[in-house]
Amino acid sequence: MKIILLKDVPTLGQAGEVREVKEGYAHHYLIPRGLAAPATTGNLQHLQETLKAGQDREARITHHTLDLKAKLEGLVVEVRAKAGEGGRLFGSVTAQDIAEAIARKGIEISKKQIDLPEPIKAAGFYRVPVRLHPKTSAMVEVNVVATA
Repeated sequence: MKIILLKDVPTLGQAGEVREVKEGYAHHYLIPRGLAAPATTGNLQHLQETLKAGQDREARITHHTLDLKAKLEGLVVEVRAKAGEGGRLFGSVTAQDIAEAIARKGIEISKKQIDLPEPIKAAGFYRVPVRLHPKTSAMVEVNVVATA
């Protein structure tokens, strides 16, 4: 019996794939659990439409992500923080501070997209990765300036 996988099944394949399985396995396990649907002509047509819409959406997201990456690459943002002697900061520069500095340049980024392993505690230049998409990230230069 031909089925369309609705979810990833480790022994069969990925969601959206069409597979041939035994009828009992399909009727008693896969279909009742919502893991698969029978591969009727209507379901196959719906699958094709869904895949095409998903590809179009992914292409738009990728295009937007690459535009954003081009804007962020080479961008230098300045963050001012109070510091004591030797450039040691009182407190630290967090992902929120960096997101606000990028927003002042006209680019909206969530603090969750900034991959800062630990807060910045000293003045200087830092390269900070920004996750734009699971497969794409950009590096932003952050200049932490100590103020009195």
